[in-house]
Amino acid sequence: MLKAREELLALLRGGARGEAQRQGPRVRELIHELERTSPVDLAAPGALELLEGVWELRWSSSSQPYLQAVPWLENLQILAPSRGRALNLLRPPGQLAGLGGIAVEASIQLESSPGDNSPTPQQRVQVRFQRGGWRGPLLGTTRLQLQREVQQSFPAWLDITVLTEELRLCRGNAGTIFALLRRPDLAVADFLDNP
Repeated sequence: MLKAREELLALLRGGARGEAQRQGPRVRELIHELERTSPVDLAAPGALELLEGVWELRWSSSSQPYLQAVPWLENLQILAPSRGRALNLLRPPGQLAGLGGIAVEASIQLESSPGDNSPTPQQRVQVRFQRGGWRGPLLGTTRLQLQREVQQSFPAWLDITVLTEELRLCRGNAGTIFALLRRPDLAVADFLDNP
């Protein structure tokens, strides 16, 4: 388990952003092994606190360009289960990041447990998309943005399958597998304005 996690972390960290996409079959094998040997239970003490943070997508099984890790974009997911909020953000890396990017805001909630005696770990987070569009920088206390309400016509969820201080593996409602690394250099408060 430790060896698989270290190998996966090395693949996700190695090279340029999006480099791990070329290692797809090996990344997928390692993800399956970790999901089988070290599943997370979000109902366990401290799990939701560990989930809270800024995460960067480093590998995805999706063929959709906006759901992949690519060198020219940071694909960030900001999760704040303590506030019931989340934000997906595509933005340029480096010095251009301050210009903003394409964002989708959502409310999130841990799915209710089927019962206290359930042997199945609680992994599902319900997602309700609220609005999306361009999200720019703060000017004083005002954020520049052009966003509109999102009409979500389907139930969305994310199964968090593996969670450590630096690695998060998850599966979306469309079956997509995601591997993300924590960005300790970025803070949730920098992205989620007060409601």
